[in-house]
Amino acid sequence: MRAIFSALALSLAMPLPGCAGDSSEAERAATIPVTVTMAGKVHVFNVEVARTDAEQDRGLMFRTSLPADGGMLFPFEKPRIGSFWMKNTLIPLDMIFIRGDGSIDRIAENTIPESLEPVVSGGEVSAVLELSGGTAARLGIDETAKVTWKDGK
Repeated sequence: MRAIFSALALSLAMPLPGCAGDSSEAERAATIPVTVTMAGKVHVFNVEVARTDAEQDRGLMFRTSLPADGGMLFPFEKPRIGSFWMKNTLIPLDMIFIRGDGSIDRIAENTIPESLEPVVSGGEVSAVLELSGGTAARLGIDETAKVTWKDGK
């Protein structure tokens, strides 16, 4: 999955790259822990990191499931409007749009598999965390949560 980097691109109706890739274990990235803290509760997810354009293009496409504590993190070099689509993504996802300070800009819950409709952040974000659809509601995660991770690259 790849972010579109400006609202202008959306207004020009440029095609949006989507979640892509195959689900073979050999192609999956190493995982890092991402912590979501809210109201005294801590949830730790072990997620793949999509650092390069190619990894972001591949994203979670063609996967048929995710572990309950799994997902994918899409960090950006600079904060920007995040825009994603679900092309060839077979499972619903919760997309958590994260500001530079770790606060949550927006949560798009249970995005529609294979949809070409853009899922857009509310403002500029530094990363997007994708989890299995329904995870945010199941764990009571909302926009008051804080998201942190250490990425050793």
